[in-house]
Amino acid sequence: MSENDSKNTFETVKDSKKYSNFYQEKSKSGFGRSVLIPFFSGIVGCSLVIGTCFGVPSIKEKILGNTTSSYQTSTPTSSSNNSGIVDAVSLSNYTDTSVYAANKILPSIVGIKIEYNVTSSLYSMFGSKQQSTATASGSGIIIRSDGYILTNNHVVDSASNNSFYEISEATKISVKLYNDETEYEAKIVGQDEQTDLAIIKIDKSDLTAAELADSNQVKVGEFAMAVGSPLGMESSITCGVISALNRQITDSDGKTFTLIQTDAAINSGNSGGALVNSEGKVIGINTMKVSSTGVEGMGFAIPISSTLDITDQLIQYNKVKRPYIGIGGIDVDEETAKANNIVKGIYVKTIETFSAAEKAGIKVGDVIIQADGKDVSKMDELNEIKNSHKIGDEMTLKLNRDGKEVEVTVTLSEQP
Repeated sequence: MSENDSKNTFETVKDSKKYSNFYQEKSKSGFGRSVLIPFFSGIVGCSLVIGTCFGVPSIKEKILGNTTSSYQTSTPTSSSNNSGIVDAVSLSNYTDTSVYAANKILPSIVGIKIEYNVTSSLYSMFGSKQQSTATASGSGIIIRSDGYILTNNHVVDSASNNSFYEISEATKISVKLYNDETEYEAKIVGQDEQTDLAIIKIDKSDLTAAELADSNQVKVGEFAMAVGSPLGMESSITCGVISALNRQITDSDGKTFTLIQTDAAINSGNSGGALVNSEGKVIGINTMKVSSTGVEGMGFAIPISSTLDITDQLIQYNKVKRPYIGIGGIDVDEETAKANNIVKGIYVKTIETFSAAEKAGIKVGDVIIQADGKDVSKMDELNEIKNSHKIGDEMTLKLNRDGKEVEVTVTLSEQP
């Protein structure tokens, strides 16, 4: 230990002794000041504290009374723009909102039951195929009072087969209306596999058509109610919020959809039903959910505004008229391009006979690298640009053919 360290340590100890002696002297000469005064001071302090405790509630009541009154008389407001910013509002009317929305939409939602024949490819002991009848259920939205109902195509499109069985097209489609046990037979008016939409119709008038909202104005966080027939239980509702917008979701068949995401529970049988806002207006068509262990509250709906032209065409033409190029293509990314000594783009694998592509001079083996001046490397990108045109419009494609760039003009025909 250094000399300075010894000094500092010593001084510290010495100061402690000094304070100890001081307090000893004080305790001998000032018992009244050191004991009695603090004792009586404590009693006085306790009295003040007790008095304050009894006094605060009255003050608190006056303060909170004013606050509560102001809160209850405030009028909830919401933003009229699409900035996503709204004023804080009271949730005291949440139940009334749900009740109002449900009462508004329920008369416009139907339950759908589909029947079809199933043929087993496993032969019985007598060597004949076994046949049975199967049923499925879904939901629909009344869009016109004269019986037109909007639903998902996968609800009514039951044609399917695998190595074990074959499912026929729907042999019967029945519809149940709200608060009506009668089963009304329906017929398919039109189907569109690309958008997963279909129109069916029942022979009944004076129905309550749903009111449609502008789904382009939907905001993340706003109220959402899913309505339909989950597991065949007609007129069921679930509530939540809008979780996200413009979700790019690819289904099991490889088709990509741009959807609204919600945490309102969507279950089997909800497909084709409505997703509505706080006013009971339809903002989307319930179409799919994420079904996996550990996943909850991830349902998706087709934005209603994107369906308007589709439904009009399905009613008028029984199909959707789309522009058509007439090629079968393969997406080629950078890695695939290097492995096959070609360029990144869309490899033309097949060309339809007498199609717009054949007439424009496109050949098998060409790689489409641009459409209307935009780089493309996926069929989805090409189709998006194509679908922005009308039948009869011209579309410019840039191709890579044997290492050289070629530009062609395609006059879009109608998709057969």
